[in-house]
Amino acid sequence: MIADGVENEEKWLAAGIAGLQQNAFYMHRALDSNNLRDALKYSAQMLSELRTSKLSPHKYYELYMRAFDELRKLEMFFKEEARRGCSIIDLYELVQHAGNILPRLYLLCTVGSVYIKSKEAPAKDVLKDLVEMCRGIQHPVRGLFLRSYLSQVSRDKLPDIGSEYEGDADTVVDAVEFVLQNFTEMNKLWVRMQHQGPAREKEKREKERSELRDLVGKNLHVLSQIEGVDLDMYKDTVLPRVLEQVVNCKDEIAQFYLMDCIIQVFPDEYHLQTLEILLGACPQLQPSVDIKTVLSRLMERLSNYAASSAEVLPEFLQVEAFSKLNNAIGKVIEAQVDMPIFGAVTLYSSLLTFTLHVHPDRLDYADQVLGACVKKLSGKGKLNDSKATKQIVALLSAPLEKYNDIVTALKLSNYPRVMEYLDIETNKIMATVIIQSIMKNNTRISTADKVEALFELMTGLIKDLDGAEEEVDEDDFKEEQNSVARLIQMLYNDDQEEMFQIICTVKKHIMTGGPKRLPFTVPPLVFLSLKLVRRLQGSSQDQEENPFGDDSSTSPKKIFQLLNQTIEALSIVPAPELALRLYLQCAEAANDCDLEPVAYEFFTQAYILYEEEVSDSKAQVTALHLIIGTLQRMHVFGVENRDTLTHKATGYSAKLLKKPDQCRAVYGCAHLFWVDDQDNMKDGERVLICLKRALRIANAAQQMSNAARGNTGSVLLFVEILNKYLYFYEKGNPQITVAAIQSLIELITTEMQSDNSPPDPAADAFLASTLRYLQFQKQKGGAISEKYEAIKV
Repeated sequence: MIADGVENEEKWLAAGIAGLQQNAFYMHRALDSNNLRDALKYSAQMLSELRTSKLSPHKYYELYMRAFDELRKLEMFFKEEARRGCSIIDLYELVQHAGNILPRLYLLCTVGSVYIKSKEAPAKDVLKDLVEMCRGIQHPVRGLFLRSYLSQVSRDKLPDIGSEYEGDADTVVDAVEFVLQNFTEMNKLWVRMQHQGPAREKEKREKERSELRDLVGKNLHVLSQIEGVDLDMYKDTVLPRVLEQVVNCKDEIAQFYLMDCIIQVFPDEYHLQTLEILLGACPQLQPSVDIKTVLSRLMERLSNYAASSAEVLPEFLQVEAFSKLNNAIGKVIEAQVDMPIFGAVTLYSSLLTFTLHVHPDRLDYADQVLGACVKKLSGKGKLNDSKATKQIVALLSAPLEKYNDIVTALKLSNYPRVMEYLDIETNKIMATVIIQSIMKNNTRISTADKVEALFELMTGLIKDLDGAEEEVDEDDFKEEQNSVARLIQMLYNDDQEEMFQIICTVKKHIMTGGPKRLPFTVPPLVFLSLKLVRRLQGSSQDQEENPFGDDSSTSPKKIFQLLNQTIEALSIVPAPELALRLYLQCAEAANDCDLEPVAYEFFTQAYILYEEEVSDSKAQVTALHLIIGTLQRMHVFGVENRDTLTHKATGYSAKLLKKPDQCRAVYGCAHLFWVDDQDNMKDGERVLICLKRALRIANAAQQMSNAARGNTGSVLLFVEILNKYLYFYEKGNPQITVAAIQSLIELITTEMQSDNSPPDPAADAFLASTLRYLQFQKQKGGAISEKYEAIKV
């Protein structure tokens, strides 16, 4: 059916163009022979093709443009006739004898253009005559194109100030009156289109009207170009008359388009000075009009105007722009009961952007806007409309972008109240925006109150959902939690008491994080706390009294207690290996503060985790080496405690699953009995016992390899043990003799030369490097050289 309609329309258009061209041909022939009567006859017949009602506006426009081109040629002929002495007044009368009204009015407008140009009559009189006569066409499409033609031929002949057609003092009023009258009549015709035809074709009519809107809007553009339209005239005449037409037409398409047109074509300064009049029309528009877009564009223009020059800011204050816009938005939201939340939030978002541009120093204004938004959202619960939540993110992001400082945004009391209406997912997005702002601007959050406020805003990233499983992309989740970890590291205050309060606040919040989040958030909190411990330790160096006593409000003891509870949460998660590492870090810090019981407690917790939770053999090896390394650096333990811990570590070493792992852990334990700068921690006998045990295990590994694979296996372990022998020999351990080293070298050499020994490039390279070291030490000279001289390579 539609295809048939389109096909018929094409036929009608083709027929119309053919008729038009045929009459145009005869018109040209008459023009060439200066036959005025025939020229008028054929031009009227040519224009009769525009009387059709069969074409859509789009197709009618094609026909009109062809007629328009021909009329330009006819106008040139009329100008020539006038120049040759033909009376233009007679010509004006003559064309009015055309039989049909539509061709008659097109010809009248064409001659009228020449008539004004001849200046034989005042421009205002001719224009008034033409605009009145055009009332004769009441068919919407034909009437619109006719008046568009009138606007086109007259726009350069208006009696404007400074124009060659300017008459007496008030002629600019006549120019404005002509354009306003033409605009009013065109708008009525345009609106009337909506009510012609069956209801089922409403959508088609709306589309057709949309195609014709620029014909109406051009009048406003012409008005904005009239030199004589100054601010006073715009305020007193132009704007009230245009708005009267906009409000009274009661048509949503026209109201939206024309309001937008007014905002776009007239100067910013005029908008600012007539804000009350313009905004007064907004609540009177139809409820279905997309007023949020209109007002948003107005505020965007005014924001840009304010940003263009600091000199215009006093004008904004003078006219109380914020207060007027705020009231208008309130009235619009009140008037449009069915306005969706998305629309209201968009308006508040635009108003906030305007406020931040024009009054950046007025935090109370920004808070007022957020407060109005909270009022609108109250009782709605969490928003699930994605458009609305997107606008709230824009609304809340605006202060961050403007102030580049979350601390300023946190001063806005309604800021967190708006965030409460975001669903968890959007809260996360907003929290990420906040963290990015803090990182980008390197903002220091330096009080516990501000940290409390900030973490309240970021609930979505920090807190676990109540019993609900989150479906989150693993990489996104990691990135989110890493950003929280980075944020925690940025918290700082010089005041140690306040810093401790910050740490307590962070702990309170992250403990709500649940098993997935804690492994990301606990470590930065632990290191933040240990930094404070080091600061406390540093500030106590000059104090003679015990600064870590219970009298001190913030003491390492207190911090260590908090850390113990915090890491305990991790071991329950479970993330035992991470918890074990953190316990060891804390033990080392407690060691530096000379808090033996605290350090012992942390080691105990690490050992419990090792025994009960770390079951993977690779994880056991890593954990054990960390334990040995940390224990070696501890100087705070008395003999009894140290023996207990050392004994445990050596016991764990012997229980590792793989022989090579056992061997390495055992020779690592040798270091626990020989600490360089602690004379009371040098036990050569026990070092030797460890090294001998390591040799036995290496030997057993060789035999197992022989039994399983039929070869002697690698000698790499023996080379590693040789290096340990050399280390302790160099450090002066009397139990490590030249003979022992010599026999170990011979053992390695024999094993490597054995037929059963597989090639092992790593062991070869390591041994060669070790032997080179021996040679180097021999050639060094001095006591060390004498020591090594006895070893024969």
